[in-house]
Amino acid sequence: MKYNHTYVEDAVKRIGFTQYTDVQEKIIPLLSKHMTFVCKARTGSGKTHSYLLPIFDQLDLNRAEVQAVIIAPTKDLAEQIVRFARELFESSANAIDLRIFTGATDRTSDIQRLEKSQPQVVVGTPGRLFDLIRKENVLKAYTAAFVVIDEADMTLGVDFIEQMDGIMGVFQSTASMSLFSATLPETIKVFVNKYFQRPSIIEMDTDKASNRQIIHSFVKTKERDRIEVLASVLSAMNPYQAVVFCNTKESANLVHQWMKEQGFSVALIHGDVDERRRRQIIRELRDLKHQYLVATDIMSRGIDLEGLSHVINFELPRDPAFYLHRTGRTGRMAFDGVSISLYDLADDSYVDGLESRGIATRYVEIVNKEIVAARVRSQRTKRVKPDSPTLTKLKTTTKKPTDIKPNYRKKQKEKLEKAAKKADRRR
Repeated sequence: MKYNHTYVEDAVKRIGFTQYTDVQEKIIPLLSKHMTFVCKARTGSGKTHSYLLPIFDQLDLNRAEVQAVIIAPTKDLAEQIVRFARELFESSANAIDLRIFTGATDRTSDIQRLEKSQPQVVVGTPGRLFDLIRKENVLKAYTAAFVVIDEADMTLGVDFIEQMDGIMGVFQSTASMSLFSATLPETIKVFVNKYFQRPSIIEMDTDKASNRQIIHSFVKTKERDRIEVLASVLSAMNPYQAVVFCNTKESANLVHQWMKEQGFSVALIHGDVDERRRRQIIRELRDLKHQYLVATDIMSRGIDLEGLSHVINFELPRDPAFYLHRTGRTGRMAFDGVSISLYDLADDSYVDGLESRGIATRYVEIVNKEIVAARVRSQRTKRVKPDSPTLTKLKTTTKKPTDIKPNYRKKQKEKLEKAAKKADRRR
């Protein structure tokens, strides 16, 4: 592809693009023509660069006004987008004014700076953008030629929809509107009908693509305590790196404390962990200082841990769409990924729903510290679920397996680094 700005062309060579992902091949030409569209694509498919490349390639470097607004649901994802963006224009001879606006940025400083000048590219979360655009009227976003809504099924969730309505009302009808989401629930369709003029609908083969690289395994709890079941799962594996997902901060704290007591190398991230500590933990995970991370869904969207080999669902997410986001953390860069989910009798219809989406599930159990195939769910004897199973801390000590080949993690890291040179930035 021929680029308008040499700094973008230089960046493409520097970060090692040899070929575009399927999403990038579809989206880059559309945004280059300022088209409006909705893109359904799985997490990790390369969508971030699919909109950043054409946006930065078409910036008017002489215009000191807002030219692009990128909206993300979380501070972490917004920061990641900014990190990718800065790589694209670090060799530019002209200064490019890119600013991030989230709950983690200083509101007073943001307002004071905006009163003096406007950024060319804006990345932000709905709450802070609504504050600066509508309440304070200091961010003049109406001049934007590009508007991108990332991870839309979360950005357009019930917590943000009022702010998003306020934000979208300021953009001109001539702006290129683009929306990216792993799923397209009814709320998104209503929003698109309201604000997008005759958008193209791009649906990548999300389920098939996901199934190519991720093994989706399910372990029935048999109504036992979930910590006990988790203990047996962990006894049968030694992942390169894994995330254990929980639905609440309380269960995440319990699982993290138990794993620490058993001697696992484990970190914890949820909404009560402050921003500075979360960034520190992410750095430590990328440096492989922790083998496990226990997290709530704050980690399920848009944050990349290269080489993450396993996702463990201690509890299945309440919204099945989040199952795809969680499992999408693994199986990247042509590596296989493994998802292991604990489920019980009440989750049968939930798992049926996942299978109806085309997810190839397999049912396993732990026998003598090995993961083996279990009987198909429909063939298993029905069990009566206790009224209110509780999570309790086990006294049993679970030792990590020792029958792993020498230098397993070192060899995996070397393999990962080699693959990363070719594909690390294609997401």
